Amino acid sequence: MKCEDGQFSHCRRSPQMPAFPEQNDMGGKGIGETSNGETHCNGEIHNNGKMESEQLLSKKLQLKRKAEHLKSGLMKQFDCQVLEFMDSLIEESASLEPAPVPAVFSPLSDKEQSKLRHLQGSTQGHGKQFVVRRSLLDELFEVNHIRTIYHMFIALLILFIISTLVVDFIDEGRLVLDFDLLVYVFGQFPLVVITWICMFLSVLVVPYSLFHSWASHYHESSPSSAHSLLLGSLFLLYQGLGLGFLPTFVVVRNGFPPASCFIIILEQVRLMMKAYSFIRENVPKVLALAKDKSISTVIPQLSNYIYFLFAPTLIYRDKYPSEISVGCCIQLVSKLIESSTPEDQFERPFSLSFQVLGCLFYAYYVFVRLCIPQFRSISRQLFDPRAMVLCVFNSILPGVLVLFLAFFAFLHCWLNAFAEMLRFADRMFYKDWWNSTSFANYYRTWNVVVHDWLYYYVYCDFLWMSRKRFRAGGMFLVFTVSAVVHEYILAICFGFFYPVLFCLFMCFGMVFNFVLHDRRKGPIWNVIMWTALFLGQGVIICLYSQEWYAQRYCPVEEPSFLQLLKPRSWSCHLHTKPAVDS
Repeated sequence: MKCEDGQFSHCRRSPQMPAFPEQNDMGGKGIGETSNGETHCNGEIHNNGKMESEQLLSKKLQLKRKAEHLKSGLMKQFDCQVLEFMDSLIEESASLEPAPVPAVFSPLSDKEQSKLRHLQGSTQGHGKQFVVRRSLLDELFEVNHIRTIYHMFIALLILFIISTLVVDFIDEGRLVLDFDLLVYVFGQFPLVVITWICMFLSVLVVPYSLFHSWASHYHESSPSSAHSLLLGSLFLLYQGLGLGFLPTFVVVRNGFPPASCFIIILEQVRLMMKAYSFIRENVPKVLALAKDKSISTVIPQLSNYIYFLFAPTLIYRDKYPSEISVGCCIQLVSKLIESSTPEDQFERPFSLSFQVLGCLFYAYYVFVRLCIPQFRSISRQLFDPRAMVLCVFNSILPGVLVLFLAFFAFLHCWLNAFAEMLRFADRMFYKDWWNSTSFANYYRTWNVVVHDWLYYYVYCDFLWMSRKRFRAGGMFLVFTVSAVVHEYILAICFGFFYPVLFCLFMCFGMVFNFVLHDRRKGPIWNVIMWTALFLGQGVIICLYSQEWYAQRYCPVEEPSFLQLLKPRSWSCHLHTKPAVDS
């Protein structure tokens, strides 16, 4: 590739080849050559043949070391250049004005786009740019050294299965292949499916109909504040009651078990965020084009909205980049992506779904082997600081495994499976959070999908309303929203209020966000980040597991409001007869 001035700032000179000594320079003689220049052939042995053999071996070792050094240097420099080129290519593609491929991905004309950019430029600025890129683990798994770590986790799962079968065979005298825990946590599944269908149909019809009615009326007649206020109030009422209250009421009233609760509540939060994004992204378009009656208001097609409801993103766009190459930059990246055969691309969603199922069984064995035996006994004991400390540290291993499984199953496998089926090409659902040297960077890179929604719709909108005066307030608002939603999910799914995660978010999370900030560099800060993360996972698993069993060992028949807020594990003792032993 020829480097022109100003074209690629990251281009560097090719690595210089290290100078290898000529054969005659190696000790003044060639290989197999005597001091008099006579060459020995056909196995002739010189008087000092032993010395020549040692010299030959030494020269071979020197050549091998130099070749290895050259290989290592060339590979490192090649990797650096490729990474720099790809990063620069992605940044240049994302910074193009208008969006990376405006002719295909924008239904607006040039005049309409100009008006829309003027409005957006005067408020929040440019939103998220979607570009073609792979998930980071897909790239890392192409390296055998990284894929070996994946194989290690599979081997650990096999050991969990073998140990469970062996222990059950010793205790029962037979092989026990039942999965009572999985059957319990996914109970009432038909009702879960019916509830989800009702939620999806409502979010498909209500937000789109309200926006369609408002946009049509806003453009065809004089803008009416009363009409806009009415439809806006109906949308907020639907968000609060239709999506907020009713699914929660169904879950609590029917006593859904934990996994079934997680399905409904997580889908509830996801659909609420998607509905808000759809309204939030399209209202500025109508406002920008409403003043010019000669331009018809472009209302998103229903097919675009349906695609968005299934797409692995929380930011609405009329069109997203697909794996079909468009433009010069996209063509280059697409060639790198489309390295697999069509059969592999067809089978990939099934492979990813199978890996999600494998992670589910992995989590089952983690709880069966590492959590349940420990907390069944400790939850009926009086509070003991020593036992609590041991419980936290014994919970670090299952907590870390659950963290890794949740990340791999959802953020990688689940989202990539939907991206494959929908040909959704922007697959940066996470970044290299494991290399973070600060919690600020960890929060940004752990879950890019949710972070983008919080950043653009909470943080940026707060800065716009406050005229960029209270950045710390915007950050505090983001932490508060995230902490409240996380605690709401756990409280509904577990059936009790125990704000451990909320305290970790609002107290330690906020402190670490300012103490371990982006200016902290170096390996030691990465070690500190991992240590704090491991300890936090141990605290979460320990306290929530204790409270789960305490709620069953120490039931309260008619609890007051204060008793519902007080953790049961603080007062549950050994002499209480267990109500449920599961």
